[in-house]
Amino acid sequence: MPDTAAPSRAATLVADSIVCDMVLPWGARWISVRGNTIERFARAGFSYVSLTVGLDSVPSLEATIQHMAAERRRIDAQPDKYVFVEGVGDIERAKREGKLALGFHHQGTNPLQCDLNMVSLYYRLGVRSLLLCYNSKNSVGDGCHEPTDAGLSSFGRSLIREMNRVGMLVDCSHTGHRTTMDAIEASSAPVVFSHSNARALRDHERNIRDDQIRACAQSGGVIGMNGMGIYIGDNDASNAAMFRHVDYMCEMVGWQHVGLGLDYVYFADGFYNLIRAKPEMYPPADYPIPQQFFEPEQLTGLVGLMLEHGYTDEQVRGILGGNYLRVARDVWK
Repeated sequence: MPDTAAPSRAATLVADSIVCDMVLPWGARWISVRGNTIERFARAGFSYVSLTVGLDSVPSLEATIQHMAAERRRIDAQPDKYVFVEGVGDIERAKREGKLALGFHHQGTNPLQCDLNMVSLYYRLGVRSLLLCYNSKNSVGDGCHEPTDAGLSSFGRSLIREMNRVGMLVDCSHTGHRTTMDAIEASSAPVVFSHSNARALRDHERNIRDDQIRACAQSGGVIGMNGMGIYIGDNDASNAAMFRHVDYMCEMVGWQHVGLGLDYVYFADGFYNLIRAKPEMYPPADYPIPQQFFEPEQLTGLVGLMLEHGYTDEQVRGILGGNYLRVARDVWK
């Protein structure tokens, strides 16, 4: 029988937990349509949001660092609302102070321009995770939409050693199967899939196979549930569809290795234009238009489903953010 107290209990649990979203697209091209996106996450109960400030499609060092500088200034200019994250303690402090913690990551390694020296510099500038490949091939390996399945390059192996050294999370989302498996084996630290769902439930190249899920968990890492409807189901971003992926991974590798990486697309029209303009990066058959997206306001409903299906408060807290904080403590320096 469903737990009739689940809605209020779910809201209380969200309010009391540290809730982490591992990925919010935050490219410079979307500045004009951001609106109140960040405020929506804060109101929905999120404690920490990691912002995409570097992209494979923007390989310029100058453009990347200028964008990062602008975003850091925006955050620092509003200390009553935001805390910039350099360590786990900043996330915990923001929660205590009733503020939203914001951090940086890159989706792709092209902004390094094949220079390993840039890893430590980006880390000092606040980048705490680096996604290896974004859909297409780069100097590290193959993306998930490449027709080949080449593995990690020699440069990629050197890159992972340097990321491990400085404390930057290795992120395998958007990356080809063999490259991810090589990367997990090469890393001496836990590895994440920041925003990837189960391919067994939705056969999409952006989703990950069972062996990838297991390998990530065995590394001590965490997999963030992606909120795009085409990865969750047949363009279905409902709470029930999302819960299926949560439950599938929890059953396979344990709740300790599941988190949230919603990848919320608040710029739908711009994203559709990008799909049309870059069919090699977004194969049209795999990216129908329009799409459904899991909204930040759905969070409490998703938690309610977890509770109805017997998840304990400890398990829910882990999935909401505790698991990600554990990995960050293990990796960040």
